[in-house]
Amino acid sequence: MNDRVARFTALVGSQPDNPLFRFSLAQALDSAGDLAGAARHYQLCADARADWMMPRILLGKALLRTGKPGARAAARPVLEEALALAIAQDHQDPAIELSGLLASLE
Repeated sequence: MNDRVARFTALVGSQPDNPLFRFSLAQALDSAGDLAGAARHYQLCADARADWMMPRILLGKALLRTGKPGARAAARPVLEEALALAIAQDHQDPAIELSGLLASLE
């Protein structure tokens, strides 16, 4: 476990309901190559806030990077939800990126 993962694991352990600590842990796990661990925490962040676009984007991307059978099918609804949020919140660059990513899944 690298220092960043250890630090955020401890913070999540001390405040498990803090979505910002959990999001930081997800990013640290993602950077360390633990895609399954990152996906679990991104999903918890997405579940914590219906309007939080970024954990959905990163969850979808992490699912795709696993390369596992069914990863594309699992990522699609997550990325579609992220796209809907990007459009609703007027985040143009993420909307463009997500549109392209979803088109590549077809």
